[in-house]
Amino acid sequence: MAFAIRILINGVAIWLATVLLSGLDVVGYDSDWEHVAIILLIALVFGIVNAVVKPIVAFLSIPLYILTLGLFTLVVNALMLMLTAWVTEFTDWGLRIDDFWTAVLGALIISLVSFFLSLLLPDARD
Repeated sequence: MAFAIRILINGVAIWLATVLLSGLDVVGYDSDWEHVAIILLIALVFGIVNAVVKPIVAFLSIPLYILTLGLFTLVVNALMLMLTAWVTEFTDWGLRIDDFWTAVLGALIISLVSFFLSLLLPDARD
């Protein structure tokens, strides 16, 4: 149940980022329901990338986290978003990102929205 809620939260965050940023787009849908389904699939891929790849990258970049006082987290999050876009690029649907700076802004929006939506859940406060 918690995994499904996490996917929904990431889906809302990704949707909001695509609405706010012109260089971040969801492609491959014809109807509103397909758009929702594709966003949820992107959120699933994003969750898998964050669960598998991000801990390895975070561990290897500990010196950069220390050197930048944690600001390197934005770069790692942007790279995870770009990796998600790269994985979905092999399909007809998915996430398309114009450039690295769009990915940084998108990752910032997704992180903030996910954080605030997670605070609204009763389990997040325990």
